[in-house]
Amino acid sequence: MLTQLAAATGVLALLTLVPGPDMAVVTRRAVSRGRADGLRTVGGIAAGLLLWGALTVAGLAALLAASAEVYLAVKLAGAAYLCFLGVQSLRRTGVRGPADGGEAGPGDGDRAGGGGTGADGGRRERGGAWRTGLVNNALNPKIAVFYTGLLPTLAPPGLRPAAGMALLVLVHVLLTLAWLGTYVYVLSRARRFFARPRVRRAMDRVTGVVLIGFGVRVATSAS
Repeated sequence: MLTQLAAATGVLALLTLVPGPDMAVVTRRAVSRGRADGLRTVGGIAAGLLLWGALTVAGLAALLAASAEVYLAVKLAGAAYLCFLGVQSLRRTGVRGPADGGEAGPGDGDRAGGGGTGADGGRRERGGAWRTGLVNNALNPKIAVFYTGLLPTLAPPGLRPAAGMALLVLVHVLLTLAWLGTYVYVLSRARRFFARPRVRRAMDRVTGVVLIGFGVRVATSAS
């Protein structure tokens, strides 16, 4: 069983490292709002995986994956959300940077809870980061297909199917937390560089285009 679990963990690790919408969303929040916001976004992404994992173990995700109409509806909603985030990033390229008297410096967003003004603004931003990660994954039906199609083939044979899939979902969540958490830490170490107005605008443009590209790709994908 341990050999099968190790092999499954390796497969999940490779899939986790592949760049996708999650990384683009985390980049957007970590660069614009700081490490704390980036980590809260990662937490929301993990919550989305746990949600799909629970639905998979309960058998509901298989029903969604088998229903072309429901799958299409969720897929288009997820694509629209990614495009919305991308447009937000592109619109922000016109905002004046710190040197021009605009947004806060590298440390201000973390001290204010992610760029909010006062206690209420900080709470809104904290909730917004977590919600962004959650919605990004909750509106991704490909996770349902991934969990219902791949996890049963990777589940350790010594466990009941439901228990085996639940274990692999937990492994996937932990790998995601470790990988994206490390990524946020690396970005935060260079945040002073990203806070420069020209670099910030360039990153917003790149992130916006990437998010819209992922949205279009999700919307036009065959499955």
